[in-house]
Amino acid sequence: MNKMTELAKEYRIPTQATPEDLETRWGKVITFGDRVIFVGHYYHPDGNCYFAAVYEFLDDDHTCEGFIGLREVSDKRFEDDGHAIEWALNQK
Repeated sequence: MNKMTELAKEYRIPTQATPEDLETRWGKVITFGDRVIFVGHYYHPDGNCYFAAVYEFLDDDHTCEGFIGLREVSDKRFEDDGHAIEWALNQK
């Protein structure tokens, strides 16, 4: 299992979904071009924190019902959702 898949499992997020699924079940979703940025809250024994994930559309359907696949997950945890969003926007 690669690092990204391990982090997805730890954060309990899907590797494939729709933007609608992410938004209604897990956290904040921002569609940004052909990417979907997801920010979630994570409980850690050292304190609550945030993480970010970047998904990409898997076909030409860029609506909330289009299928997306996980492209990147932050291994760093953030103090707030703003810093998590910043990290995600800087991923290429």
